[in-house]
Amino acid sequence: MQLFGVTEPLWRLAAFLSVFAAMAVLELWHPRLERPELQKALKARRWLTNLSILVLSSLSLRLIFPAAATGAAFWAGARGYGLLPALSIPPLVAGVITFVVLDFAIWLEHVAFHKVPLFWRMHRVHHADPGVDLTTALRFHPLEIIVSMAWKIAIIVALGAPAVAVLLFEIVLNAAAMFNHANLRLPPRLDRALRPLIVTPDMHRIHHSTERSETDSNYGFNLAIWDRLFSTYTDRPRRGDEAIETGLTDYGRSAPTRLLWSLLLPFRRN
Repeated sequence: MQLFGVTEPLWRLAAFLSVFAAMAVLELWHPRLERPELQKALKARRWLTNLSILVLSSLSLRLIFPAAATGAAFWAGARGYGLLPALSIPPLVAGVITFVVLDFAIWLEHVAFHKVPLFWRMHRVHHADPGVDLTTALRFHPLEIIVSMAWKIAIIVALGAPAVAVLLFEIVLNAAAMFNHANLRLPPRLDRALRPLIVTPDMHRIHHSTERSETDSNYGFNLAIWDRLFSTYTDRPRRGDEAIETGLTDYGRSAPTRLLWSLLLPFRRN
């Protein structure tokens, strides 16, 4: 599938590499936290594990859903399926609706991955990471990625979402996740200005707190409206932005940095 003469995977890869490089530089230049898991040898081990999980998840996704989300949009569009075509919604308006609906669907999915025990077994791989930086945004177990894509495709087909809007959403969502997981210190005034619109690093880091009440808040990855709308927004961590503890205390700081341990975590009893 091509858009403007460029295949969909190339669009996504170019965007991913650009944002990843930018966030990696910014983390080094202006880190929010400076702890062992975010520095030197332990950071290198975390990065190797998290990037390896990304590769395995991407390969699994392409095996199960070769065309992925954008392909589903092309498929539905070619057949005239979905609510938006049925209502003859203009393309630009359909694109905006698609973006907002998909963002809410991802927020709702995230809540479900915390509340449904079977889903939490998969999602805890993400939360077990003892540090939170841009590679944490890529640390999702292959099983979770597959379930997430199935949910996304169902929404896309039901909407009859435009393929260009789906591609744009996928790129923005991936970039936003790397941004708001980044170990990045934003100027306070900039953080405050952005928070009503998008999820910032300080806002999302609260979601990775070891304190359950904080983990059960700030579910958003991109648009900031949903947590405020459904009263799941936490403004500041109890211990403060500098002293916040992240990860899952049940698993310690070392084990989650290992690849095999992380891949087997959904199958552990506790």
